[in-house]
Amino acid sequence: MPDSSPANFPDQETAQAAPAAHGAAARNRLRLFSILGSIVALGAVVFIAYWLLVGQFKVSTDNAYVDADGADITPQVAGQVAEVDAVDTQPVKAGQVLVRIDDTDARIALAQAQADLGQAERRVRGYFANAEALAGQVAAREADIVHADAQIASAQADLERAQTDLQRRERLASSGAVSGDELTQAQNQFRTAQAALTQAKAARTQALANRTNAFGVRDVNAALISGAPVEDNPEVAAARAKVAQAQLDLDRTVLRAPVDGVIAKKNVAVGQRVAIGATLMSVEPINHAYVDANFKEVQLRKVRIGQPVTLTSDYWGGGVKFHGRVVGLAGGTGSAFAMIPAQNATGNWIKVVQRLPVRIALDPAELKAHPLRVGLSMNTTIDITHS
Repeated sequence: MPDSSPANFPDQETAQAAPAAHGAAARNRLRLFSILGSIVALGAVVFIAYWLLVGQFKVSTDNAYVDADGADITPQVAGQVAEVDAVDTQPVKAGQVLVRIDDTDARIALAQAQADLGQAERRVRGYFANAEALAGQVAAREADIVHADAQIASAQADLERAQTDLQRRERLASSGAVSGDELTQAQNQFRTAQAALTQAKAARTQALANRTNAFGVRDVNAALISGAPVEDNPEVAAARAKVAQAQLDLDRTVLRAPVDGVIAKKNVAVGQRVAIGATLMSVEPINHAYVDANFKEVQLRKVRIGQPVTLTSDYWGGGVKFHGRVVGLAGGTGSAFAMIPAQNATGNWIKVVQRLPVRIALDPAELKAHPLRVGLSMNTTIDITHS
């Protein structure tokens, strides 16, 4: 019989090797679990250490955006646009001309106002010149009264003389010593003297009225010039104010940049007729940009004004860090100031964690070195260890 025992050797070796391989795999798995557990434990220790030493003293959010107090360019006079000297994205300096409105009407109005001012100055100088003339007229009217008094006295004397003559002739006429013609002549002289006295009295009354009128004209003229020289006279001041208004309207036909910045939202073209208050463009002062970071309400317990802030932007990447300070917290959440506020009094109310905008001022030197643009997103971390 053939010997079959050698054929059984491989099975025996396999049976002996299987437990050994199983034990090695188990040891490898145990080693891997041990390494994984060590890594998890180390990570937990690192996280706890970071939280205890650093994390609990900082609050962060990526819900933050660059903003700036942009200046809208709006005309203060209506007219047709004659020139536009700015385009979107163009950097501009404060005082730089952006838009010119046709100034023809404004120049005409200024010339008219200047002419009215000249007329007012001449008219007021005439008032001052009239003051002496009117004073002379008052003196003349006073003299007229004196003359009228003298005329009355003369007429009174003539009347008395004529009356005496008439009475004498009337006594002599009865004896025939005076003819009828002489008596008639004396009677006529008496009536003439009476009329002359009446006329003299009327002349005095007229002189008194003329003096009163002269006083009135003089007082009216004095009221027009009293208390101020020609330059400060109310008529001249009013005319000068109209000149200033016309000059201001002319100056306002040129629209200039109020601040340094970048042109945005341009909405004007040559030939367009613009109305007062229409927004033609805006200037965004990027060198004075700030960040509004919307933190959750649960993060704001220890946030205070003045605390330092570290920021990075997606625009410049994490290698560029900006530094700033908290300058204010908004007066309400975004939902409170929304155009359609949330109706939290409904029956199906669900609490939503609110966010409050926190204003952060940036370092101007860093902004100048790495300019930002309005609307860019920022990653913001506030150090709350400074109270």
